[in-house]
Amino acid sequence: MPLQLSPRRVLRWIVFAVLAWLGLTWLMVLAMRFVPPFTSAVMLERHVGAWVHGERDFRLHQHWVPWSQVSPWVPLAMVAGEDQKFPYHHGFDFSSIHQAIDAADDGAHLRGASTISQQVAKNLFLWNGRSFVRKGLEAYFTVLIELTWPKRRILEVYMNIAELGNGIYGVGAASEAYFNEPPARLDPSQAARLAAVLPSPRRLHADRPSAYVMRRAGWIERQMRQLGGPSYLGRP
Repeated sequence: MPLQLSPRRVLRWIVFAVLAWLGLTWLMVLAMRFVPPFTSAVMLERHVGAWVHGERDFRLHQHWVPWSQVSPWVPLAMVAGEDQKFPYHHGFDFSSIHQAIDAADDGAHLRGASTISQQVAKNLFLWNGRSFVRKGLEAYFTVLIELTWPKRRILEVYMNIAELGNGIYGVGAASEAYFNEPPARLDPSQAARLAAVLPSPRRLHADRPSAYVMRRAGWIERQMRQLGGPSYLGRP
């Protein structure tokens, strides 16, 4: 006789699966508060994409650099360029989201309004895309990250997994590739140029900056000064 499952048993299994998912994902996020991630979902996706498209010479460059060994100008530049309310929000910048929606309603191109916390959630655990499923999972992981990690840890992970060039991920690999300097020695101008390529790191170049990159880097430097320098993020 075929196995028949009662509605109560099905419901029990559904509840068990949901609780298992919540527990597993929270443990993953909790572990990465203390353990540097050795890769990310976006890096794996890039590897697979290179293999599928026959990019035989593709090499991925990334190595972990702890917070204490990164110039204080680097996280400030990324916050100034990407998410100036980062120290104060809880993962979502609702005013920027509303502004982006209003601009789209007026006929402008729908721009992103993701916070650094959301970008960490997406880069670390998810995939590129704009589906409702991915955005929902991004919101879920963003909440877990904000509840589990301090702000400094979120920035530390972001600096180490952000794509800063074709196959170049994280400030450690980028500072060596573009400036032949360790990340601890980057000055405000170099930090601003790294942050300036974040909208499109495979098209823009920190070492061979276009006029657009130089304009954006100059704007980021001005924002860094207006925010008050590294003390904005609690660094001397």
